[in-house]
Amino acid sequence: MDNGMILKAIVSIVPIVIAITLHEAAHGFASYKLGDPTAKMLGRLTLNPLKHVDPVGTILMPLGLYILSGGTFLFGYAKPVPIGVRNFKNPRRDMAITGAAGPAMNFVIALVSALLLVYIVGPVSSSLPESAGNFLIMMLKSSVWINVFLAALNLIPIPPLDGGRVLAGIVPRHIANKLDEIERYGMIIVIILLVTNIAMYFIAPVYALMMSIIRIFAH
Repeated sequence: MDNGMILKAIVSIVPIVIAITLHEAAHGFASYKLGDPTAKMLGRLTLNPLKHVDPVGTILMPLGLYILSGGTFLFGYAKPVPIGVRNFKNPRRDMAITGAAGPAMNFVIALVSALLLVYIVGPVSSSLPESAGNFLIMMLKSSVWINVFLAALNLIPIPPLDGGRVLAGIVPRHIANKLDEIERYGMIIVIILLVTNIAMYFIAPVYALMMSIIRIFAH
């Protein structure tokens, strides 16, 4: 592994941990606001990364795939936030909102990272030591694409991904029941779609749309 890939890995560690931590915290916060205290009771309504990070799924797997793919592929997972669906007043709707909260948070992080890059770090980087300025710029750029990619990936409409939760909340009940039945095989299906690159037919346009919106605010 050359120095360039090592640097890419280093500047990606913090954005990955922040992205996944806030993603899971957003699920817990949305669930809590909708009447479910499960995440709070179990200590998951927190910004402490140690409560959300899975050593393999959050750090080793994403970094390994990122390095092996030359910085073109990222996939990982965190400890799922426990949700008590029975505590919701409207389970289907509220589960959809809770599911959407994670990708929405990733989009917000990407937007904030882009704004910081364009309006703060970029302009002041010339007054910083060159290595420090370049490092911050690379980290913020990584934060933008990592968060947009994770948001798009999680919106794939297959349970247990967030997109599957959202879809189950808006389709007719008999279709939602079918989605529930395939959830046990959902992650296997997602991995197959990723390995065969079929998933990119969904991820690519969603990624492009989100990046276009970000560019409007941080042109």
